[in-house]
Amino acid sequence: MPDSLASLQQRADGAADLQSVVRTMKALSASNITQYENAVVALHEYYHTVELGLMACLQQRPLISMVPKTEQAARETIVIVFGTDQGLVGQFNDQIMQLVQSKSDEFKGTQTFWAIGERVYDHLIAANIPVAGQINLPNSVSTITDTIGHILHATTEEWHSEQVTDLYLFHHRPSATSGQYEPHWRRLLPLDNQWQLQIQQQPWPSNKLPQSLGNEQATLSALVREYLFVCLYQACAESLASEHASRLAAMQRADKNIDEMLGQLQHVYHQQRQNQIDSELFDVIASFTQ
Repeated sequence: MPDSLASLQQRADGAADLQSVVRTMKALSASNITQYENAVVALHEYYHTVELGLMACLQQRPLISMVPKTEQAARETIVIVFGTDQGLVGQFNDQIMQLVQSKSDEFKGTQTFWAIGERVYDHLIAANIPVAGQINLPNSVSTITDTIGHILHATTEEWHSEQVTDLYLFHHRPSATSGQYEPHWRRLLPLDNQWQLQIQQQPWPSNKLPQSLGNEQATLSALVREYLFVCLYQACAESLASEHASRLAAMQRADKNIDEMLGQLQHVYHQQRQNQIDSELFDVIASFTQ
């Protein structure tokens, strides 16, 4: 049985209201992408400054043993997974979960997972992965620092334990090739010999050899803390930029689908309205011929 004209009009009005919401979300996502991408670009210079400081410290001294020499040392792996707090992001959280599960063989010893975002927390629980805690994502660039501070505070106990701590980050980041985003992972800890060699072998940007003054160990420790902070900040900003890119793409698809649905509803409405008018005209003509 075909829908009544009133029902069709009600459906069209509902679709128009939904389209208004979708277009508002598109505009918000488009503006948010810009601020998070700008944060990533601005952070690049600070990251380079921290890296130069590490180079200055490490080029003046031999490799520092930051991990126990014995292979039998107890190990702990901290895995920080950035996802989303909200939905309407397509396969965003599913893709990062697939990457986490594909790299699970590399995690050593006791594993501690932290979910950054309510939706990715639900995905981890659904995959039967025990989660130590969940932290909400910031809602603006100005609150990213607070979120990173919360992450560092929540995981400090593991980093200061007697065990060797491996720290892995999983997040999405904008893709330079596709123009969209892609899941990404990196290991931040431990700062082993290979990492230190890579830092030492980078060329210094001038012909003036660097020097570090004061307590070298204290300076190095402070720079390592900044290194961890800036890497977490970068991961968070890139994840948020990718989230809004994913939501923008989802809203664009929704806007297109609603346009098509509105066109179909209007076509059916006009067709039924015309049929109703024709039926009324036939009734009038029939009444005169009787």
